[in-house]
Amino acid sequence: MLQSESFEAQENRNVLMYLEKDTSRVLMDTYGSVQNGGYRSTIYGDDNDEDLCINSNSGYSPDYRGNYFNDGTTKIDFVLVWEVKKKRSKRQKVRSTYQEMEREEKDTTKMNLYNRHEKWRKKFVKNLQNAGLLMEKDVTISEKKCIHYLKLSAPWDVLVYYAEELSLRAPLQAQPNPCMNTSEAILRKLRIPNIMTENVPNRPVDYYTCPFRKSKLDKFLGSSNHETYFTNTQRHRIVYEILATTVYGKRKRTQIGIDRLLNENIFASAFPLHEGPYELPEYEVPPESLNPRQSLYKYWARWSQWYRYQPLDHIREYFGEKIAIYFAWLGFYTTWLLPAAIVGTLVFISGLMSMNTSKPAEEICNSSNLYLMCPLCDTCDTWNISEICSMAKLGYLFDHPGTVFFSIFMSFWAVTFLEYWKRKNATLAHHWDSVNFEEEEERPRPEFAARAPMMEQNPVTGIKEPYFPEKDRLSRIITGSMVIIIMCDDVPHRQRYPKDSGHYGKLFGMRNEDCGSGGCLIELAQQLFIIMVGKQIISNIEEFAIPKLKAWWQNRKLAIVRGSQICQEPKRWEVDNELIPPEGLIDEYLEMVLQFGFITIFVAAFPLAPLFALLNNWVEIRLDAQKFVCEYRRPVAERAQDIAVWFNILEALAQLSVIINAFLIAFTSEFLPRLLYQYEYSVHLDGYINFTLAYAPNTYVQSNHTMCRYKAFRDPDGNLTLFYWKLLAVRLGFIIAFEHVVYFIVRTIDWIVPDIPEFLEMKMKRERYLAKQALADNQDVYLSEALYLTEP
Repeated sequence: MLQSESFEAQENRNVLMYLEKDTSRVLMDTYGSVQNGGYRSTIYGDDNDEDLCINSNSGYSPDYRGNYFNDGTTKIDFVLVWEVKKKRSKRQKVRSTYQEMEREEKDTTKMNLYNRHEKWRKKFVKNLQNAGLLMEKDVTISEKKCIHYLKLSAPWDVLVYYAEELSLRAPLQAQPNPCMNTSEAILRKLRIPNIMTENVPNRPVDYYTCPFRKSKLDKFLGSSNHETYFTNTQRHRIVYEILATTVYGKRKRTQIGIDRLLNENIFASAFPLHEGPYELPEYEVPPESLNPRQSLYKYWARWSQWYRYQPLDHIREYFGEKIAIYFAWLGFYTTWLLPAAIVGTLVFISGLMSMNTSKPAEEICNSSNLYLMCPLCDTCDTWNISEICSMAKLGYLFDHPGTVFFSIFMSFWAVTFLEYWKRKNATLAHHWDSVNFEEEEERPRPEFAARAPMMEQNPVTGIKEPYFPEKDRLSRIITGSMVIIIMCDDVPHRQRYPKDSGHYGKLFGMRNEDCGSGGCLIELAQQLFIIMVGKQIISNIEEFAIPKLKAWWQNRKLAIVRGSQICQEPKRWEVDNELIPPEGLIDEYLEMVLQFGFITIFVAAFPLAPLFALLNNWVEIRLDAQKFVCEYRRPVAERAQDIAVWFNILEALAQLSVIINAFLIAFTSEFLPRLLYQYEYSVHLDGYINFTLAYAPNTYVQSNHTMCRYKAFRDPDGNLTLFYWKLLAVRLGFIIAFEHVVYFIVRTIDWIVPDIPEFLEMKMKRERYLAKQALADNQDVYLSEALYLTEP
């Protein structure tokens, strides 16, 4: 109990609290200095640093709710949270010597770990102090725990210094905000009412920009207003950069950055604050008066907005380019699914209408006892082929000439979709000032920089950066890579032979089981139906329910901690701490990429796959929007110029789909056998079923078995017929012709459709010209602060 009390007293002494309104004087006197464009830190994580203390003799009573310090003027850019458990006095019980020794040993281990964490936390906070951040502390005390909230704010000098370090974009000249929706522009030209458009208030202004330079500060628009020049997302990014690069232990051991501290449970959480609640006011208010989070909820995250365009500029302004790019890609992909879904549904309907006119299915249904089939297993009896009449008709539903057309259509669709996404991505990257971000502006991760064995000059920027030699990188890639194996159980062409015939179909020396009575494609269609419908429904239910359960559990735990203070109105940092931490975009991208693979690779077996993907994605967009707006803590705004490696995976899947669909049609579908039979024997497929059924070998009949039939192109002796070899040649020729024709047209589309639109190239040239004029020492013209927001 005494140790617990002394720790609380020490915590109150060792966390810096700033309530002064004259932050510039405090910065220069206490936090180090920023002089002549260069920041000088007195202590920033030397490897030989000892434990550092933060001395403070000031306190305060938190009575201000919002995104500001207690003074009401200093913005809160980031919040660090950690918890301290209180020790309870327990009744003395008689224990054996062994039990006492075991208990003392555990207590000693916990105390050592606690002291080490405490030392690291103090050093980390001290180094943040020396990096120039303003701090204020708030504590929630209950009977069980103390929750400490350390609020951080970056003053103007720190923002200016790191804005240049991070190459943030500075506005030069306002320009009309372009229309980013192609369908909106088309409908406007055709003068057709567009129910998908909606006027979202407070749309961000579009600017010509250039890299920030402190020496050219007077040339940038709005630089005279220190409070509003940097957006909230830019402030968050700067503070997170400081948090990510601040040392708390030994640099050689990569004891650096807030992410490592969170993994070590030294801090419970670290997050920027949401800009107010997302709940809409109960009374009517002007749309312009809503906070950004409420606007996103009203015009984006609600289910009633399912048919509206996404406000991508507002998403980017609030969450950053990385999340905005994801939603832009998801919306673009969903829009392109619409024509694929329409064509797939028409193909399915055509198969449904012609199902009863299939000549092979009619022969099966009218055969009665004409074709006695061999047993399907070692213990099964013979059966009549007429027993599978319904399955034969259903099999034709997924195996008719329309599926071949749809496979070719989807191959072109996939490549065209990716080509036009590159154009859309280039437009968004320029609009959001992230062109060439990965080559020129992206900084190496602190953990990577700490482990890199050498420095190498960046050929683009000319700046030395941490570098791993090619040999080391190759070994890391090989050991860290995962091999993705696509299990295609139903793709090989499989046949059923009678028992003891010795003619089993084999793959890698192992016997293949037979397809169902309706054919191989219907089995594959059943599996795709389970994946595209059942699995996606379950996944959406999980995405809807799990965040709410996590939020309920988080609120329950923190309500217990707050105890008697629960009746008080919680502060903004307490409300946000009750939200669940954002889980990133990897799972979201992975789900969509797998979906893209299924609807392109196996589309020949299930034409309705794009339709179910479209319905799922309409739900997915609103589910993800609600998670980010309502359920998640606000993520740190990250910059990005594209969807990164996921685009390469999509391109590989699009190329692979051409090959897989060619093999599916050639070896799994009945399309080519029917076509060859029509060419050589009967245009109307008369006698086709009898032709495809072979008689059981003589050796099988002589071993006291009944004469029966099985599906194969073999003679009574079990040898392959000439038709089989002709069909094999046709199948191989079809694969070669299919691939060459599709790839030729694909390359033609790639050559015809430029990656960057022509109008965008002109805008980029204009921006480079303005940047050159703004950064030139002898130029003070060509820049105007007039904002013209009229649409073109």
